[in-house]
Amino acid sequence: MSENKKLKCVVVAVDGSEESMKGLQWALDNVKLHPEGSLVIIHVQSPPSIAAGLNPGSIPFGGDLEVPAFTAAIEAHQRRITDAIITHALKICADNNAEVKTQVLIGDPKEKICEAVEELHADLLVMGCRSFGPIKRMFLGSVSNYCSNHVSCPVMIVKGTA
Repeated sequence: MSENKKLKCVVVAVDGSEESMKGLQWALDNVKLHPEGSLVIIHVQSPPSIAAGLNPGSIPFGGDLEVPAFTAAIEAHQRRITDAIITHALKICADNNAEVKTQVLIGDPKEKICEAVEELHADLLVMGCRSFGPIKRMFLGSVSNYCSNHVSCPVMIVKGTA
């Protein structure tokens, strides 16, 4: 492949699932980067309030009260999960002698992945797809479907086994 056809920036979104790691491996096996190109692994954490799945809300006779220890515990737990995901991804890259950059973002995965792709001027987005059934997809949405319809670069979706 000639130098001018090699990609300058490839973004791989990982969430810790087997499918996202298969997407990373696919990128390592198949993508040819320009000499100054970069492979960027991104992981998106949900904000602590969403990760908790609840809001302590108002406490009887106490009015609205934020519980800092609760939020701090969730944030610490999310950091441990993120560290494990990034460590796993970096091990896959090291096993393939690949140099990569990493980014950890906080927010809605669909929106943050699309924003990162645009900010990095990515030539390709690679991501896994967990192949949710129609009911689960209706409630949870499909990050890969959303991204494939909202980014300006090509998207490679690596499906998991059913």
